Parts: sequence; C-alpha cells; structure tokens
Amino acid sequence: MASSDDLLGGMWAVIATVFVYRDTQTESFSAAISRMAATAVSLALCLVYLLIAPSHPWALAMLIALGTILVTLAGRPGDSVTTGVTIAVVMVVAELEPGNAWEQPILRFADTLLGVIVGLATAWLLRRATHRDDGADPGQQLQARRGAGRGARERTG
Repeated sequence: MASSDDLLGGMWAVIATVFVYRDTQTESFSAAISRMAATAVSLALCLVYLLIAPSHPWALAMLIALGTILVTLAGRPGDSVTTGVTIAVVMVVAELEPGNAWEQPILRFADTLLGVIVGLATAWLLRRATHRDDGADPGQQLQARRGAGRGARERTG
C-alpha cells in the first residue's frame, strides 16, 4: 500500500498537469509560469514557518493572507488563489503529519514541478499529433482551413 505522502504527491502532480494543459503552447507556458510562481511563494512561506513552529489554524490564515499580499505586490494577483490553495494543502498535511511537517513544502514543490513538466509535454505532444498552430485557437484554425479550401476552389473553379 502506498504511503499518504506518495498518494498526496501523485494527486498534487496530476493537479499541476491539469492546471498547465491549455489549447496553445503560449497559454500552457503562461499557466506553467503562474503555477510555479504561486507554488514557489506559498512553499517558501510554509517552509520558513514550519522550520520555526508547528502547524496551527492561525498560522494557516496568516500565511494565506501573507501569500496573497506578496503575489499581489509582485504584480501577479491572479496567482493568489493557487498560492492560498497550496498553503492550505501544505499546512493541513503538516497538521496531520507533524513529525515531518517541514518536508511537506519541499515534497509538494517536487510534485508540482513534475506535474508542470508533464502538462507542458502533454500539451506539446497533443498539438504535434493534431497539427495545430500555436497562435490561433481551435475555432480560428477551423475557419482558416475552411477559408483556404474555399480560396483553392475559387481559383480552380
């Protein structure tokens, strides 16, 4: 049977993969940057706190508020949700497993990094397999293909 850390790590990597996979390479890369930035802020805050003190509900609230302030001041207010969710997961797991609480931020960073890499690779492979251009959304691509076919018929017809 897998340990709870293994199960949580697998789930966290899958969440990061789903978060990063988008229709275009540009969108996937932007989501990857967002995910890693929010994760880095939240995990740094949690690691520093957990090296000093054990998990506590008040600490959870304080860290979420501080994380939200930091990402907003860094010009990334949209990352505050991911920052808060990551802090909540790490601090709750740290409360459930206090013996190795300080390890949780490091483990969740590794899980997130793995998930981001898988998400980017999956998005890239699926775009290659479906021959989609990066810049256009799927609807624009379909219109472009229809327009190209119509132009060819008009020239020959």
